[in-house]
Amino acid sequence: MFKKLRNRFLIVNLVSISIMMLVAFATIYTITYQNVQRETNMELYKMSDFYHGPYNSSKMLRGEDGGMGTDSGTGSNSGSLPSDAMGGDNGRPWGDPNSPPARSVSFMIKTDDQWKVTDTHSQFDMEDTFYTEALQKVDQNKVGDSERQTGQFTLDGTDWAYVVDPSGDGHMIVFIDVTAQQGILTNLIYTFVVVGLIMLIVIYFLSRYFANRSIAPVREAFEKQKQFIGDASHELKTPLAIINTNADVLLANQEDTIANQAKWLHYIKSETERMTGLTNDLLYLTQMDDSRSTMIHAKFNMSDAVESIILPMEAVIFEKNISLDYNIEPNLTVHGNSEQIKQVILILLDNAVKYSGPKGSVNVTLQKQNNDIVLAVSNTGEGIAPEHLDRIFDRFYRTDSSRARKHGGHGLGLAIARSIVDQHKGELYARSVVGEGATFYVRLS
Repeated sequence: MFKKLRNRFLIVNLVSISIMMLVAFATIYTITYQNVQRETNMELYKMSDFYHGPYNSSKMLRGEDGGMGTDSGTGSNSGSLPSDAMGGDNGRPWGDPNSPPARSVSFMIKTDDQWKVTDTHSQFDMEDTFYTEALQKVDQNKVGDSERQTGQFTLDGTDWAYVVDPSGDGHMIVFIDVTAQQGILTNLIYTFVVVGLIMLIVIYFLSRYFANRSIAPVREAFEKQKQFIGDASHELKTPLAIINTNADVLLANQEDTIANQAKWLHYIKSETERMTGLTNDLLYLTQMDDSRSTMIHAKFNMSDAVESIILPMEAVIFEKNISLDYNIEPNLTVHGNSEQIKQVILILLDNAVKYSGPKGSVNVTLQKQNNDIVLAVSNTGEGIAPEHLDRIFDRFYRTDSSRARKHGGHGLGLAIARSIVDQHKGELYARSVVGEGATFYVRLS
């Protein structure tokens, strides 16, 4: 059951994180793509404006015509410098006023209204077939009569962006090399995929680790609940069986007098009282769990509280032939509920007396240690084995069930004491040496 719960937690966690990563990556890619497209279009428009402006004016001043190849890579500009030789004003090559202010490889094609090439211009030597193939890649169907139309295509492994600028008697198409920009976008996708896979693997193992840690308390609580139900059923089973047996005896002797049947009635009453005490303890524990934030706490004298429990117990302890020693430091105060703290003291003192050896001794001390008030209740006796020290505060847990039942215990006293101390943000723990005795400590601020 817990394995399925963990797997569901992992699936939900991974799906949620994957969706968030995809949204984040898509957002980053979209923004980057739009920035690249905007910069590409700006450069295309600058190139187009150049060919409409200084380039055409220069050709008119020089008296050059616009026929096919007159200004192409094989014509007057075939000897112009490559783009990495830029150095003059506006980014043009030195000594070439007709070169466009481009930051990348570019060329221009002019056509008539039938899309036949009438003029070309490039900074590099390019064959006429290259211009023809480039022109065929242009989406001519989307070109309007007055608006600029942009697009992209791949030719011979190179990515090109173009802008079609309609003119009065045809079209002017400017092309620039955008292979580097497209490479950035492609590398961005590959980076996202690799980083995403690595992050999912790391997140899977982290989620599995934290899922196991998160489920551990749930599993522990579930196991304790199962044990609690089993222990409670076992505690109730014995008195119910005794009551049922004694009731059968009474029913079998209906003609007998009550005086003669008093023994069976006393057994029934005794087990009923035992069940009542068990039920009251369980209800008290439930109330403690439900009212942790509603209990009224105030400052009270801890020294007086301890003495008020010890003094009435002295006669009982004396009758059991057990010696009692106590050392109470006066006027020690704590913040909490005095009645609940008294109940803790009574539980610890009662357990110390019950489980003290024959002619044993019980010792109670209350003193201040640093900023804390520490109550210690110790006794002589068999002690508690190390494997039981951490579990004796669990509900119904007893190191020796038959011996505990002989003393009339239910295994709830220490659980109630721990619940009260936890509510006061204190600490309750035990130390013991087997064969010598045990000491219970209550530390309150």
